[in-house]
Amino acid sequence: MDSALIEQLTAAAESDGVLQLVVGAVVQHNGKVLLLQRPKDDFMGGIWELPSGKVEPGETLDRALIREVQEETGLGVIAADTYLGSFDYQSGSGKKSRQFNFAVDVQSPEPVELQEHDAYTWTALTEETPVTDAVRQVLTTYQGL
Repeated sequence: MDSALIEQLTAAAESDGVLQLVVGAVVQHNGKVLLLQRPKDDFMGGIWELPSGKVEPGETLDRALIREVQEETGLGVIAADTYLGSFDYQSGSGKKSRQFNFAVDVQSPEPVELQEHDAYTWTALTEETPVTDAVRQVLTTYQGL
């Protein structure tokens, strides 16, 4: 991943008053993307989302992306080269958050080992994806590559 791009994205978020950086991954296999379902009792419970999570203090976006995909799915990221855009939202704790999204390649698409979600699915991009409008836009960007 381009370190200049990472620095630029991080600096822009800081300038915009974003308090929490988040990374999201579009994991693709055989024309389908991996979606995870949030626990019903969690913030935005039950929605389907990309593998994603908070960037820890002192952590770069690319390191956070690799860690979060591993923690949430058990899959090992081997490449994260394409930036797919970002979106802002207010977290459950009220923080202004920005999710930076990247296309990633993984060593193997199976087995998916969930740690923080209730379910997962591989969804074809030709289907209507059960995600928020913000994530749908990321997937549309991905499809256009």
